Amino acid sequence: MTSEAVVWHRLAALLPPEDAREVLDFWGIGEQEGGLGLLVTALLQHQVAIDDNTRAEIAVLGEAWGMWPLPLAPLLSQCPGKGTASALKLIEDRARTPLPGTAVGLPDRLLLIPWIRCTACGRALARAHTREPWGDLSYTPEQYVILDAEQGVALQVLPHGSGWDALTALSTSCERQP
Repeated sequence: MTSEAVVWHRLAALLPPEDAREVLDFWGIGEQEGGLGLLVTALLQHQVAIDDNTRAEIAVLGEAWGMWPLPLAPLLSQCPGKGTASALKLIEDRARTPLPGTAVGLPDRLLLIPWIRCTACGRALARAHTREPWGDLSYTPEQYVILDAEQGVALQVLPHGSGWDALTALSTSCERQP
């Protein structure tokens, strides 16, 4: 299990000291939403280059605090990249049609949105949503699913609220990583 405090401190350390202190102050008083907004805004403002693993961690933090995909995804996508290889990569194709759950052996009420991909093996972490009566997807995912792209199956299903566990499962399930 990932310690959210460790992640917050590591991400804050990417910023100039004054911004880093403010991000940690937000975290310390329980205002994670404000801290995340400041973190991503400051990364963009200071043109801090971040790798794709860091983007994935920020996405999971944003999901945990109700800020993914909006308002964080558009801002995060504007942050400069480091240009180095990363084990993880955000899948940012918002125009893509959700994958029906039945395509990977899950209930037909679920629609899968691929979210984070392992660059070594192609497995993906997807968010499983339901369709709301008015047609939109549910705001928060019902489950997280590790998908095997080659076999077209769900390898692991994790419950709502387990974004960190799902990211860890994706990261550690790859047999091709060094």
